[in-house]
Order: sequence, then C-alpha cells, then structure tokens
Amino acid sequence: MKIGLVLSQAPAYSETFFKSKIKGLQKQGFNVILFCQENKTGFDGCEVKLFSKVSRHPVLQAVYVFRVFIGLLPHWRRVKAWYQLEQPKHLKTFLKQVYINAPILKSDLDWLHFGFATLAIQRETLAKAIEAKMAVSLRGFDIAIYPLKHTNCYAKLWQQVDKIHVISDDLLKKAYSLGLPKTVSFKKITPAINRGKFQPKVKQDLSQRKTYRILTVGRFHWKKGYVNMLEALAVLKQQGVEFKYTIVGEGEEYERITFAIHQLNLKDNVILLGKLPHDRIINLMEEHEVYLQYSISEGFCNAVLEAQAMALLCIVSDAEGLPENVVDGKTGWVVPKQQPKLLAEKLLEVVALPQDRKQVIQQQARERVDTHFTLAEQQKQFKAFYQAI
Repeated sequence: MKIGLVLSQAPAYSETFFKSKIKGLQKQGFNVILFCQENKTGFDGCEVKLFSKVSRHPVLQAVYVFRVFIGLLPHWRRVKAWYQLEQPKHLKTFLKQVYINAPILKSDLDWLHFGFATLAIQRETLAKAIEAKMAVSLRGFDIAIYPLKHTNCYAKLWQQVDKIHVISDDLLKKAYSLGLPKTVSFKKITPAINRGKFQPKVKQDLSQRKTYRILTVGRFHWKKGYVNMLEALAVLKQQGVEFKYTIVGEGEEYERITFAIHQLNLKDNVILLGKLPHDRIINLMEEHEVYLQYSISEGFCNAVLEAQAMALLCIVSDAEGLPENVVDGKTGWVVPKQQPKLLAEKLLEVVALPQDRKQVIQQQARERVDTHFTLAEQQKQFKAFYQAI
C-alpha cells in the first residue's frame, strides 16, 4: 500500500511524531512518500517530493511552468477529473493549484494523508481526482485556533474526507462543533515515544536541594504560555523559593519572553538554551525535577510524554489534549490555563509534597507511558487506520 503524506515542510529535529509515524509505517510494509514545500532539514527517512517551485523571476518561472505542465501530459485525465470535481470559477486559480500540486497528480497512491487539516484547504477533492482515499490529521492549531479566524473553513473538507485521525478526544469534540459529520470514520492515535531512550536515574528529594530546577521544551510561540509560566515563577521568587527555570527552544516570541523575564526580575533565575539536539534534551531532563507545559493551546505534546518517562514531576495546563496526556493527581497535575496564581500555588504544593508521594506519582507516570504510549502500539494503530475504512 502506498501512502502520500502531505506536510508544509519536512520534519524538523523536534517533530518526532511524523518521524516515528513514517518509520513505523515502513516497518509495517507501507510505502511512504512525503510531499512538502521544502526540505531544509535534509530529511531522508522516506522518498520526498517537493511541490512545484515558484520564482520571482518571470523568465525562470515560465520555464518551471512549461516543464511542469509537459510532465503532466501523461496524467491529463487526472487534471480533467480534478477540474470536473472542483468546477472552478476562475481558471487561473485552478491552474495555479494544478502547477503547485503536480507531484501529487503524477503519483499513484492508495491514501493521500494531510498531516494538518489546514493543508487540505483548496485540495479537498485532489484525492478523488487521483482515485485515492483521503485522510486528515486534526491537531491543536488546526481546530482550536485557525477556525476562529476563518469561519467554515472546513465545510468542504468535511464532505470529502474518508477518515479522520485525531490525537486527543478534545480535538475530536472541537471538530464536531465545527461541523464534522459524526458519520465520518475516525481513529484516535496519540503521540508515542521510544521508551528505550528514556531511562532515568533515581532523583533526589527536592526538599534536599537548595535550588528548585524546572524545565520546559518548546518553540517560542504565544500559545505555549511562556509569559504565564514566568508570572507564576515570579510569585515563587517573591515567596523566597530558590529556583532555576531552563527553557529549550527558539521562535518568534523570543523578544516578548526576554522582555517578560526582565520585567518580572527573573534574569538570574531563567536560562534560555535555544534549540538543542534531542539527546541533549534527554540529558537535561535527567538534571531537572519538574517539567512545566502551561500552554494556552496544545494538541497533546510529546515533550510531556518524554518528561513523564524521565520521572519528572509534570505540571500542565488543561488545554486540549494535555489532560489526556497527564492524569491529574495520578501521573502529574493539571492546572486551569491562563491562571498564573493557580500555577504558582500548584508549584508550591508540589515542592512541599513528601518524597514518597512524589515517587508514587513518578512511578505511575512512567508505567502509564510504558502501557499506553509506545511506538509499537502506535505503529499497530496506524496499520489498522489505513487497512480499515
């Protein structure tokens, strides 16, 4: 079976979900082709086909267009089928989509799977045109944020999709609220981790340390809730708690985060390490006691799974899939989002817990990751996803 996976770009160093999915499908005997706009990371985990290039140079662009459309001549029936399905009002707009999506139009696929729902917009009937089934993955941004700015953006998609993949129950509920028919087949497949990479040492009692060590891994984006976390930590500092807060990541919100650190007088408490290799992140988890993921919006979050596997005490928000990732009071703690004072109170509560209680939480977290979030189970579920409809 041949599966075409559509992403905006090839998986980056931190996007373990797509890497593990591709590798797992290949182990199950599937042929995977990745379609994307660019491959800056040099990803070579499967065959990669880039969408047709766009140049600002008119002559060069004309050459590109000529070559692409000549290459599409053997597949003109598919282009015709797509035209008939789309019934476009503007031919120029349709031809632009044909040009961009030429690599897909020329491919023989059993499934065309869009890794994000937003990527299926203006491609809703493309799978039918090439006589493939269409699958779409629903993630946090797609369902929780994008539709707020684009009303009814998925109305056409819901009518064309054959199967939905969700990473949390909450995202499925949001999709239903946005018009997804309950008759559409779906399967929940959560992120998973390679458990063999996460073998924590016995952590010391926090009460025996003078400095409380906290870690967060994630790109610098407003939805990650960094300012809320910093505000909560400022409360801890005011109460005399000594801590070091390490953040691994980079992104567009760097200035906002550094300004908040300065404004809240946390420059001696916060360490910004930028982007790091995954192995280094695992080592950092070994050195820290608490993991924070106080996101405003979050589909699920692999880093939280990894932190639980490394026996960190995890405190997360109640955004989207996080309460399914961490079971409140059993494998960590869930705090209502965007309430820094409540987060500060929970941090103080966790610090004060008896060591035997912390160990119970750590053990339960690790056991749950071992049971429910393994790569083997994820691979098994994706195999079933494509074989059953």
